[in-house]
Amino acid sequence: MSQNSKKLNMVQAINLALKEEMQRDSSVVILGEDVGRDGGVFRVTEDLLELFGDERVIDTPLAESVIVGAAIGMAAYGLKPVAEIQFMGFIYPTIDQIFSHASRIRNRTRGRFTCPMVVRTPYGVGIKAPDLHSESTEALFCHMPGVKVVVPSSPYNAKGLLISSIRDPDPVIFLESTRLYRLIKEDVPEGEYTVPLDKARIVQEGKDVTVIAWGSMLHRTLQAVEEFDAEVIDLMTLSPLDEETIFKSVKKTGRVVIVHEAPKTCGFGAELSATIAEDAMLYLKAPLIRVTGYDIVMPLPKLEDYYMPTVERIKKRIEEAMKY
Repeated sequence: MSQNSKKLNMVQAINLALKEEMQRDSSVVILGEDVGRDGGVFRVTEDLLELFGDERVIDTPLAESVIVGAAIGMAAYGLKPVAEIQFMGFIYPTIDQIFSHASRIRNRTRGRFTCPMVVRTPYGVGIKAPDLHSESTEALFCHMPGVKVVVPSSPYNAKGLLISSIRDPDPVIFLESTRLYRLIKEDVPEGEYTVPLDKARIVQEGKDVTVIAWGSMLHRTLQAVEEFDAEVIDLMTLSPLDEETIFKSVKKTGRVVIVHEAPKTCGFGAELSATIAEDAMLYLKAPLIRVTGYDIVMPLPKLEDYYMPTVERIKKRIEEAMKY
């Protein structure tokens, strides 16, 4: 790995990952609405058209199902497409393509074909966007066998996770928090490095309570736990789930608080709770607690701050867990 590094935000780190993988592997192609000339809606693919040409950076029609359907065909026949969907709320027309085809190609062909594709999409609240621009419905894709779901929370991990996703032989949904795109910077090495797709990371060690989060909620969680001896886990990959890291922490602390911005009912926190209850129930000292968004359609900008879990809400629920 190169020893050189720069302070980059998440947009720049993802752009660097794409550029370096395209330089390394000529089978990597990018497609999506405005990814070429305009560099994507958040400028994540900026300058890649000039570097690699319009046969590898492809501006598509405004047709999400076509974008993903084309990517599936490319992947099955030897390319490694990285498809961009402009916002997570626009990904719903692609669900049939992903669920019915991308996730099943390996099984359907008994291993003769795989589907090495990545679908990148911004997700989540925090930028005061219109309807369908702030969705956080990652649990839909965690319910699809054969699909990996990745949610980076920092520039360094965004680059390493994206490189791993591009190299993976199976489809990956790669979710990028709009709120984090330019919120933080950190040292990101130039050159090749990867972050595994099946490992969570312990961001902070502690002994009294385990707090699990991912994406932009990790940073609010870290603010909320300042007064507690809390162990904080950043899942990074939701599917496959790193159960080993979670169980080890639960056995140590005996208390669990799960934080996500998606609605509570059938959010990924429900699956986490069930998994912990099934396999680590005897280690728990307190009920499992979730701090989530509400079971409503994502509100328009003026009410966004009331919807998103706040530092105060997270702190209050940790205090409840600590009473047991």
